[in-house]
Amino acid sequence: MDLPGTHTKDPRRRGVRRRRAAVALVAALAVIGGGTWAAWGTLGPVVSGFTESDDYEGPGTGSVDVRVVAGDSGRAIGRTLAEAGVVKSSTAFVSASRDEPRTAGIQPGTYRLKENMSAAAAVALLLDPASKVTTRLTVPEGLTVPQVLTLVEDTTGIPAADLEAAAADPVALGLPPAANGNAEGYLFPATYAVNPGESAADVLKAMVTQANTVLANLGVPPERLHDVVVEASIAQKEARSAEDMAKVTRVLANRMAIGMPLQLDSTVSYAVGATGKVTTTAEQRATDSPYNTYLHPGLPAGPISNPGEAALRAAMNPAEGPWLYFVTVNLETGETRFATTGAEHAANVKLFQQYLREHPEQ
Repeated sequence: MDLPGTHTKDPRRRGVRRRRAAVALVAALAVIGGGTWAAWGTLGPVVSGFTESDDYEGPGTGSVDVRVVAGDSGRAIGRTLAEAGVVKSSTAFVSASRDEPRTAGIQPGTYRLKENMSAAAAVALLLDPASKVTTRLTVPEGLTVPQVLTLVEDTTGIPAADLEAAAADPVALGLPPAANGNAEGYLFPATYAVNPGESAADVLKAMVTQANTVLANLGVPPERLHDVVVEASIAQKEARSAEDMAKVTRVLANRMAIGMPLQLDSTVSYAVGATGKVTTTAEQRATDSPYNTYLHPGLPAGPISNPGEAALRAAMNPAEGPWLYFVTVNLETGETRFATTGAEHAANVKLFQQYLREHPEQ
């Protein structure tokens, strides 16, 4: 939080000067004589204006929620509090803030304060973590849209119907044209602050805005946006480390370059709604879906998860290598083996099958 610089005049000194002026005025009236005291009805409010405190006393009463916005200075926070009836004046808040160096660390969010508080009491509550009513929403990498919506509902209490309606409104979310109206791939995984009263559209739009920002920062050209997000979504599901993700995207490029089907179980699992499974059945691999990369050449119709920045970087900058195959051989550690020939890949697949036999719960 930015507090005013030292060049600002101290309001306490101004208060002292006002009180001195008031005392001088009263003394002058006393000298003039009793008749003049009849004018006190007119002059009284003027004197009172000089002597009245610009701060409330005590801890305040009731309850009022106040939002601190990122980048707010101390004076801006003071104005917000004064307008909400929390403190009597922004001047009092700024003065109290100078006495508490920790106010520079006040974080953005919504705080539950009281009405008619002393400025010092307001500062104390803003520094108390228990006063913050902003909900912390952490979205992990690799979730699908339905999984994200369930997480948001469970964390914030926003009804599922509202979230589903918001996810189906590409204009409200600010989805780029490359998304083709589908939010999959654009609900960026990160931690978000959800304030009381925010709507389903507000929450999801924040995720899309963050995705758009990351994509722009990575320099993804508009004509490549769709493919980059799709490839990143696959890498996010297929690998754990940034290094392996870059190798996965290279395998995708190498296969497509020679017209070889991608044959990814992750895309089939997405097609049949079995996103928690690491293997697929012959019946599932026969499903006629634009996401089935066993049946249809090239990339699936759209993203199969919401990728993070590491996966997006991997899609923009695949590793150099001749690999055509990969398989994760240890689901606990995420160890992934890459191969150039079918024989090498077959040996790696046997390692994976052995792992599954030793871990039947997988």
